[in-house]
Amino acid sequence: MSLKKKQGGAASSGNSKKQSAAEIRLQKDVADLSGLPKTMVMDFPDPNDFFNFFLRVTPDEGFYRGGTFKFSFKINTNYPHDPPKVLCTQKIYHPNIDLEGNVCLNILREDWKPVLNINSVLVGLQYLFLEPNADDPLNKDAAEVLRKQRNVFESNVNKSMRGGTINGVVFENVFAN
Repeated sequence: MSLKKKQGGAASSGNSKKQSAAEIRLQKDVADLSGLPKTMVMDFPDPNDFFNFFLRVTPDEGFYRGGTFKFSFKINTNYPHDPPKVLCTQKIYHPNIDLEGNVCLNILREDWKPVLNINSVLVGLQYLFLEPNADDPLNKDAAEVLRKQRNVFESNVNKSMRGGTINGVVFENVFAN
């Protein structure tokens, strides 16, 4: 992952663009991520665009161990006053991630504060894989199964991660990523 600041040749040609507060803060946040755990990999398709990137999470423990889950991050120009928009790019059987990829993480909604940063979101996502929260679900069916039949939930997670079908929903194999 390249964390170089956007300074390129524009400054020397006399038509440099002044960086916004959001860009400066975001570059600092990303630079501070140099010690990501091996279970997380960030990908910047455009190395000059810190506002749009992907994160791959490969949990090494818990229900989701060994699967690879990809998230897109879109950050608007009002960052850090507005939280990043985070979306899981594949279907996942998880109480806190719905089938459209929306993520239920309190710091991405009502508990976001400008003192939080990208690392806070990454830690929150990692925690969702270690400890799914059945008390604040987006996928109510998965949450109900986790609450009442933990062994069935674990079986459903394993089946879904291998590309199986649960309640008519087809999941993709997350071990092939």
